[in-house]
Amino acid sequence: MKNSDKYLKIVEWSDEDKCYIGSVPGWLDQCCHGVDESKVYKELCDIVDEWIEVYDKNNMPLPSPTSKKYSGKFVLRTTPEIHKALAISALKEGTSLNNYVIKKIKKNLQTS
Repeated sequence: MKNSDKYLKIVEWSDEDKCYIGSVPGWLDQCCHGVDESKVYKELCDIVDEWIEVYDKNNMPLPSPTSKKYSGKFVLRTTPEIHKALAISALKEGTSLNNYVIKKIKKNLQTS
């Protein structure tokens, strides 16, 4: 595995700019753009490789990897009031709190 494989690379369409924009969340903001998605991805990969070389030449530690496997579990802290409201809503729908929150998150992600 190359060092650059440890970083999540995102290419997404920008309605505002009318082109694809590449970035590496948590490390490199929007750093390349173009109308061909695959070319932007290739350019983004090249940019990541170049930055890794810069870090290596300057004996700087690389940022923490962002491309990883996710377990599907995370801890969410909220207020007791929100916890209660969610639990009541889940009961009203006849589902578990976990399934209710997953449904709401999925719905929100699809609309954003």
